Amino acid sequence: MTINYFEHDLTSLHEQLVNKEVSAIDLTRATLDNISKTDDQLKAFISTNADDALAQAQKIDEKADFSNVVTGIPLALKDNMATKGIQTTGASHILEGFKPIYNATVVEKLQNAGAISVGKANMDEFAMGGSTETSYYKQTTNAWDHSKVPGGSSGGSAAAVAGGQVPFALGSDTGGSIRQPAAFNGIVGLKPTYGRVSRWGLFAMASSLDQIGPFTRTVKDNAVVLNAISGFDQKDSTSSQREVPDFTAKLSGDVKGLKIAVPKEYFGDGIDAKVAARVKAAIAQLEALGATVDEVSLPHTKYGVAAYYIIMSSEASSNLQRYDGVRYGFRANDVKNLEDLYVKTRSEGFGDEVKRRIMLGTFSLSAGAYDAFFKKAAKIRTLLIEDFNKVFENYDLIVGPTAPTPAYGLGEEIDDPTAMYLADVLTIPVNLAGLPGLSVNAGFVDGLPVGLQIIGKPFDEQTVYQAGYAYEQASRLFEQRPTIAKEY
Repeated sequence: MTINYFEHDLTSLHEQLVNKEVSAIDLTRATLDNISKTDDQLKAFISTNADDALAQAQKIDEKADFSNVVTGIPLALKDNMATKGIQTTGASHILEGFKPIYNATVVEKLQNAGAISVGKANMDEFAMGGSTETSYYKQTTNAWDHSKVPGGSSGGSAAAVAGGQVPFALGSDTGGSIRQPAAFNGIVGLKPTYGRVSRWGLFAMASSLDQIGPFTRTVKDNAVVLNAISGFDQKDSTSSQREVPDFTAKLSGDVKGLKIAVPKEYFGDGIDAKVAARVKAAIAQLEALGATVDEVSLPHTKYGVAAYYIIMSSEASSNLQRYDGVRYGFRANDVKNLEDLYVKTRSEGFGDEVKRRIMLGTFSLSAGAYDAFFKKAAKIRTLLIEDFNKVFENYDLIVGPTAPTPAYGLGEEIDDPTAMYLADVLTIPVNLAGLPGLSVNAGFVDGLPVGLQIIGKPFDEQTVYQAGYAYEQASRLFEQRPTIAKEY
């Protein structure tokens, strides 16, 4: 059978499963067929695991317990989340053929809930990049225009959802890697509060910044998935023990009384004029729905990118030491001694962007540079957190653009790392402060989607979703479909 995910949300799919109008095997086969028909264009998947997925689906159908909304629903996983017995590469040559012996906590949670992983989505190598162009395996394309990038580093997950291949996917966000590709592909992407979702089993890049979150076509679907993956995990020392609320509870469409702050810095130099106009129109719509909107200042925003790239690369330099060719993954041939093994394995196994960040991080942590760079970046991080705290004393949410431009062309910025780094100027501060951030489609500029970013107080994803849902329902932009939708 054929399933068109542009015509269904998780709730409607769940109802069909409960009413036995479709089976989990039906959905899984249809999803694999969707991928087969469209992935030559999207190139969203590094690998699929059809046999394993169909075996999971058969067990779910036999059990016939569809009490959880995600039970029997297929999904894609970014290829940096450990999946037991299934190749997980981080889109790097150095882990080609690596099959973990355990599942990441989010994978375990989704499997326990009955969701069915059908494959591993493409990404920037070790999540280092903003366009999914640093992947060792392939170049994913934008669901709306195949000559444009899908964003990154979770570009494969975003394109798979936006292109109708799967109803939802998981990505990871270190400096905008869920929200920016969500914006570029016109879908919904959430970076939860740091600690809301367990990082155990996620390939670590920057441990104080990384967070796993969902991609969906609608805000309600996003909240449903966050319900399934949130919660305390003893295996992750940074996991929060806060009670997990029902994230769908405030999805009424009502924002009356909400106080929204709009930072003037989020509309400064470097923000495309058409993007700014489109986002301001979206903010005006929230105001028309009853929210109070005021301009504020987050004065240390301009230092965020510099501070982030020092902190992130320093943590990445430490985390990536484990890839040495000794225990798992790629190992260089013709080595003379242990040091030669390390050097050759990493030189041949890592791509240019990974090497660049390792070198930057190693330098920043060196004895002569630590005080001048890393320590100063940590102080700027504190100032950014204080900026947010001051605004949140008087406001419920902060809103602005997700990215300064729509999706750019393939190959356009890959050779200019500085330009690509600066593209994260609006998303990076959220990670540095550990806040929840949501991107929803704010409309289109020259036929390409633009994202509205909604930032909340720590652990207040409910209010973030409340505003996102109200705007989404008023604008109905989620009903827009990319050209590739005709394939279904």
